[in-house]
Amino acid sequence: MTIRNLIFSAQKTAMNDKAQLLVSAFSSYEQLDEATVSEVIHSVNDLHTSRVLVTDPYGYCIYDSFSNGSAAGKLTLYPEVAEALSGSDVVYIRFEHNVFLSKAAMPITAYNRLIGAVYLLENNDDLAALILRLQRTILWISIGLEAVILFYSISFSTIFARRIRKIFDSVQKMHNGDYSIRLPERGHDEIARLGRAFNDLAERLNQSEEVRKQFVSNASHELKTPLASIKLLTDSILQNAMSQSTMEEFVSDIGQEADRLTRLTAKLLELTRLDSKPAETVAPVSVEEVCDRVLRMLTPMARKQLIQLSLDCSPGCTVYCAEDDLYQIVFNLVENGVKYNLDRGAVDIRAQEDETAVRITVADTGVGIPEDAKAHIFERFYRVDKARSRKAGGAGLGLSIVHDMVLRNGGSIRVEDREPNGTVFVVEFPKRTVRGKEGAVV
Repeated sequence: MTIRNLIFSAQKTAMNDKAQLLVSAFSSYEQLDEATVSEVIHSVNDLHTSRVLVTDPYGYCIYDSFSNGSAAGKLTLYPEVAEALSGSDVVYIRFEHNVFLSKAAMPITAYNRLIGAVYLLENNDDLAALILRLQRTILWISIGLEAVILFYSISFSTIFARRIRKIFDSVQKMHNGDYSIRLPERGHDEIARLGRAFNDLAERLNQSEEVRKQFVSNASHELKTPLASIKLLTDSILQNAMSQSTMEEFVSDIGQEADRLTRLTAKLLELTRLDSKPAETVAPVSVEEVCDRVLRMLTPMARKQLIQLSLDCSPGCTVYCAEDDLYQIVFNLVENGVKYNLDRGAVDIRAQEDETAVRITVADTGVGIPEDAKAHIFERFYRVDKARSRKAGGAGLGLSIVHDMVLRNGGSIRVEDREPNGTVFVVEFPKRTVRGKEGAVV
């Protein structure tokens, strides 16, 4: 409720109480006359009204407090008096043209009989002045609030537009290839959250760009070496006269470099496939069957270096992944174990499962991996011994391919030392229970 309404309500109550006071004073008389009315009104000292009228039951004025223009003895035609004589209590409060006017009229009854009506009129200048001051105060407060709201609205809009424009400019710079741009992360509003998301995206894009550049640089370097060798060998054949046996030797070297290029290209294509193509449909795969296939393929290579291959697999050991991926994972690990092993060494494959995981380990008896290199062996083009890797035909991509395949099938891979010497790669896949059509566990 507003202050103005409170004033109106208080004044209405006051006028009603004053009228009730007079009605109560007159109700003890059976009939009203001028002398009686004057006596009663003069006995009530706290009315403080501008005018008091008392009429008989027919509307003729018995008493009028006005001395000038008195209505005494005349028919009172005020609508409030007419309503009171019809039995209604009437209280009107108005504030118009800077004038606060209050009216009240009530019937006077004695012994359940209408004997007249009382009419009060009050013109309150103090209340009118108070309401005017309140109106002016509220007006200035409203103007001040609107000015403050307008100021903050303009300020907020300007700041918001500036921040949005900065984000837009940053997006444009990122679109042009500048991933180093960062936005301030002050605050906790939606723009600040958008800035943090933008910075996170920029950081990831920057890292991806760095990896891409490094990958292109490494790939170019790896491709350049065999191409340079092929160029050198072909120039030697074309520019120098040589015997048939020497030419055959050079041609054989060219073939070996071409094979190396073929292997490198195949691995690069495999990495591209892993980056761009989602994992194939997974299904239960027998680890023992996959390992048997790998051993059959790599046994000829192992025999050349007198490397002994062994397999120890738990009966019914099964993983839930893409079968081609599992074959490639085991093949690459065993092939590395053979390539970088010592003569008359061994590569042992074990597959075990428990309640939570299926664990495949490939352990060799090679020279092992230095401690500081273990954190980098799954990076693309990283080689522990570059000279030995080149001699073995490696480009530092095999373990990276294994790592990506394991991850995309929901597994994990780590490297450990083997006592007294050698390396152990441990691949773990989460154990899953797959039910067949008849409800049996597969």
